[in-house]
Order: sequence, then C-alpha cells, then structure tokens
Amino acid sequence: MKMTKKAITLGLGLVVMGSASFAQSLNDAKKAIDAEQYQKATSMLKALVNSQASKGENYYSLGEVYLRTDYVDSARAVFTKGIAADPKFSLNYIGLGEADLATNNAASAKTNFDKAVEVASKKDYLPSLYIGKAYVAAPKPDFTSALPYLQKADELDPNDKDPETFLALGDFYAVQKKNSEALQNYMRALNINENLLRATVQIGRMYKESRAFPESEERLKEAIAKDPNYGPAYREIAELYMQWANFEPANFDAKAKLALENYRKYLDLTDKSFESKLRYAQFLFYAKDYKTLEQVTAELASVSPNDPKAPVVLRMRGYSAFENKNYPQSLQYMNDFFAKVKDPSRIVSSDYLYLGKAQLQAGNDSLALQNISKAVQLDSTNVEALAEVAKAYYDTKKYAKAADVYDKVIAAAPNAKGVLYSYYFDGLSRYFQYANDLNAKKNPSKDLLVKADTAIAKLIQLSPETADAYLWRGRINTQLDDQANPKGLMVPYFEAFIKKVTVDKPELAAASAKKLAEANASIGVFYYNTDKEKAKEYFNKALTTDPQNPTALDGLKSLTAPPAAKPKGPIKKK
Repeated sequence: MKMTKKAITLGLGLVVMGSASFAQSLNDAKKAIDAEQYQKATSMLKALVNSQASKGENYYSLGEVYLRTDYVDSARAVFTKGIAADPKFSLNYIGLGEADLATNNAASAKTNFDKAVEVASKKDYLPSLYIGKAYVAAPKPDFTSALPYLQKADELDPNDKDPETFLALGDFYAVQKKNSEALQNYMRALNINENLLRATVQIGRMYKESRAFPESEERLKEAIAKDPNYGPAYREIAELYMQWANFEPANFDAKAKLALENYRKYLDLTDKSFESKLRYAQFLFYAKDYKTLEQVTAELASVSPNDPKAPVVLRMRGYSAFENKNYPQSLQYMNDFFAKVKDPSRIVSSDYLYLGKAQLQAGNDSLALQNISKAVQLDSTNVEALAEVAKAYYDTKKYAKAADVYDKVIAAAPNAKGVLYSYYFDGLSRYFQYANDLNAKKNPSKDLLVKADTAIAKLIQLSPETADAYLWRGRINTQLDDQANPKGLMVPYFEAFIKKVTVDKPELAAASAKKLAEANASIGVFYYNTDKEKAKEYFNKALTTDPQNPTALDGLKSLTAPPAAKPKGPIKKK
C-alpha cells in the first residue's frame, strides 16, 4: 500500500500567468500547493475562479489540487470548465490527460495532450514540460513518452530561464534510479534558483530511495535550515526516518519516534485537512503506532463520514483494530470496507490480508484461506499469513487441508524466512493424515508418506542441524518400509538423530531423553528378527534414557523369556 498519491512523490508545478491585478493571489495559491497546504489553496483558487472566471490557469491550478488529493472526478470537471472558459489555454487539456492517466486511459490522455499542443503557441515550452511531467507522475509512469516532451521543453527554453524544466528532468531520472543524471538536473535547477526548496527536497528523496540514508538526512536538514516552515521537508524526512527504521530493526523505535515527530511538524505546518490527516493515519500504520492510528481514524470517521475517501478510513480502522487485537471490530470494518469500495482497482493486497486474518481469528478458515490467498497472489511477502491459515488447520487436526495450504506457502515463497517451519509442518501433516486414515481403515496411499518424507528431507537440506527432522524421517520411513519384510529404511535416520543429540550437540541429550529412547527402541525392533544381540543392545540403550520405555521393556522381556515347552503328545479329549 502506498502512503500517498503523487502529492508525496513527484509534484506537478503550477504555472503563474495572467494579469498583474491577480498574479500575487495566484502566486500565493501556488506557494500553498507547493507547501502541501491543499485546503488553503483550494479556498484561494475557488475564489479566483469566481472572480476571474475567464482565466484558464485558475481552473488548471484548482484541478491540480484535486488531482493531488485524489479527487479525480472533481479535477476532470474543473478542467472541463476551464476549457469552456478559455479554449486556447492549453494546460486544462493536459489536466484532462492527467486525469485520464490516473484512471489508466492512456489513449484518451494522448488525445488530450495532442490537443494541448495544437492550441498552444509553437514557441511555448510549457505544454511540453507539463505533458512530460504528467507521464512521469502517472500511476504507471511512461518514461518513453515522457522524455521527448521534456527534451522539447528544454529546447524551447533556450535561455534556461525556468528551473522547473530541470526539476522535471531530475524527477524523470530519479524515479528510474538514474541518480547521476537526476542529481545533475537538480543542481542545474538550483543554479537558476538556489531557493528552490523542492529541488533540495527531491535530492534528499532520491538519496532516501537509494537507501543512502545519511546523505538524504543531510540534504533534507539543509532544506529545513533554509526554511523551517517548509512542510514537505518535514514530511520527507519523516518518511526517511521510517524507512531507515525498517532497515535497522535494532534502532526501529528511536527512528520511528523521530519519524512521527517530524510528521507531526509537517501536519502543524499544513492545514490539517482531512487529506493530510488521512496521510498521517497511513504513516502511523507504517510506524506501527496502532493505538494512535485507532484514535486518528475514529476522529476522521466522525468528522467526515460522507467523504468520498471514507472507505480508506474504514480500511485504516480495520487494520488498527486487528493490530490492537480487537478482532471482531476489525472484521466488521473490513467487511464494511469491501462493501463500500466499488472500484476493484482500489483494493490492495493488504486489504485481502487483514480481512482474511480477521476471518481466521473468527474461525472462518475457508474464507480466510480465500482472501489471504488473494493477498499472496498480489504480494508474495504476505505468505506468512497464509502459513497461519495452514497452522490453524494443523492445530485443529485438519491435516489434509493443512498440507495443501503449506504446499501453496512453499510454492509462493520458497526462500521466505519461515519456510523451514512450512516444510516441517507440511511433512507432519502428511504423516498424520496417513496415520488417521490408516487407523480409520481407509487404506491410505503411501504417496502421503513419500510427500511427508520429501518435505522433511528438504528441511534437512536447508537446515541440517535440525535434530528432530531426522527423528521424523525415521518415523515416516518406519511406515514406508515393507511391514511384512522390513528393510530397515528408518535405521539411518534414527542413527543420525542419536548422533545429533549425543555427539554433535550433547547439550540436547537430557531434554531429548524420551526421543533418544524411542529412536534406540525403534532400531531394536528392526533387529529383533535378524540380530537378537543387536536388538538387545538397542533396547538397553533405550532404557538408559527412559527406563519406562514400553517398547524396550517388552522387547527385552520377549528376548530373555524361556521358550515355551512343547507338548509331548496330542492332547487328549476329555
């Protein structure tokens, strides 16, 4: 899930045009937008639209605010009014194209961009600049389409008067991790205007995205030193500290604290609108401050229950309720969220994840499996939750279902952190499924045992120090062996287990006393019919660690008992 839309990534700058009589007001609106004071900017621009209804740039600026705050339909309506008011002003066509890109309609976007170029002066670089920026800032950036427009803008501005051209080129390269080219263009923008704070912030952001955290911190602090009231610098440094925290788990709490402190400063310097508070809520989730998240989202729900973004608030309430262990409430919020979201593209992997996890807590294993599987399909890092479903089946002795889900877990993320547990419980699930079916006289296929053995063998390959894995292979191979004429398939695995806990890791021997007895006694049983002395040796070894081991006691008793006396003749009937 992304923390914000393009307002937190690559902003599209605004054009200041028009008569001197209202230029200052438009400048103020532009500054408010750059400072991410969207509520303030919206009020100013609505007033400008009313007082200067024929000026197309007012509509464009207002539409941009709506796009930044993810009100695409409102933006489209404003751009359309701007075209009606001033058909020759090209940027409102570009605004429509941006709205098209936001809704994944690239063909319509190109039509609108072509119209913008058509109505503009051939010497005007702004349409090319803004089209290029639109392609870079789109949900699915189109770098191939963006570059010719940005290059054309640079060509049409031969005296390099506008730093926005180089800022846009810097963004173009930064998003693609081409840091040298990005830095070169950001520095050119700063050479034109050294007080262009967004360029400094973007350099800091570029370093952050490259995980050069100290360098990022230095540049962002530089921006703050130039203007302690520039909100985006605090928002960016907050995100830096949060990302830094995730890469240094040992320092997570300290870095997360810094992240939250700076994000609160960002809020204090913006207008604390519904949108900024919603972004704060999303940030709290990543900072794992679930208690505060619960409070903030409750406030948002009460203040603006009918806001078009109310489903996003429900999402955050569902997440925080789950993390605060209020599982029934989480399930209710997530069900409400899914009911209210009409556009499937708005549903992200974590939505399915939290719905499924809440269903799992409610005992709805089947529904949980469906939704968590969707979460894993969209993002394989969610595979741990799928393993939780498998474990729930295992714990309730639904071994066949558990094994099937563990197979999916392993297939989805064979190198995941918890894959060793998945192989372990996958093997055990197949083994117990076979045992249950055998006890129920269902004549189970030994293919179940082969799968169980394969899973535990893989566990040993990945983690040869896991002693219990050898014990389980011994148990599994005891059942795999020919019961009428056993070949001793289990012997090498029980021997390996004994060696692991007595020679390789003798500190485990005391805690493994009963398991050692089981391994020795099992080997004794195999030798019982072929080598009485060896059988006796292993039975005695079993009794040294567990004097009450029934298999060893019975085996020795049978081996040492005198043979039954044969009858001397036929038994006479009485």
